[in-house]
Amino acid sequence: MIDIQPILVGPDFRIRPLVAADRDNLYIAARDPLIWEQHPARNRHQRNVFDGYFSTLVAAGGALAFEERPGGRIVGYSRYYEAPNAPGEWSVGFTFIEKRLWGGAANMALKTLMLDHLFITEPRVWFHIGKDNIRSQKGTGKLGAVADGRCHADLLGAGNAEAFLTFRLDAAAWAAVSGR
Repeated sequence: MIDIQPILVGPDFRIRPLVAADRDNLYIAARDPLIWEQHPARNRHQRNVFDGYFSTLVAAGGALAFEERPGGRIVGYSRYYEAPNAPGEWSVGFTFIEKRLWGGAANMALKTLMLDHLFITEPRVWFHIGKDNIRSQKGTGKLGAVADGRCHADLLGAGNAEAFLTFRLDAAAWAAVSGR
């Protein structure tokens, strides 16, 4: 069975389980409105909206803080969760990274740690992305993922189902992109 709240360490970044005490530090990373401009919940940069979102993330499981090394400053977040369109398979999602790290190696470092961990045992990984989130769709394509339909699901288990585009990344495609 895969550990969905691992500690994973790379040369410049570390992933670890998100805990309730991370609320303020994760909000610092999340408070830029540009991070959320293409997401279905465009107001997550507002503290009251973020606080509700944070509580839901921690309760849902699979929540991961993304930290810079050295120092341990939280610069983003991601999550493992069961794929609603493929029961028994895993997804990576809810990822965001501070805007100052956009266009650099941070997203690839985060996804490399997470995907290498999943592909130890899993043949494929799923991504669920809002139809208007072009930035995430393009980023997922750079990982080697391909569009694979749509699903309507409550990904956080908060009683709020939404429509998502689904993307599939097979282990062989990830190996070709990552050189592993």
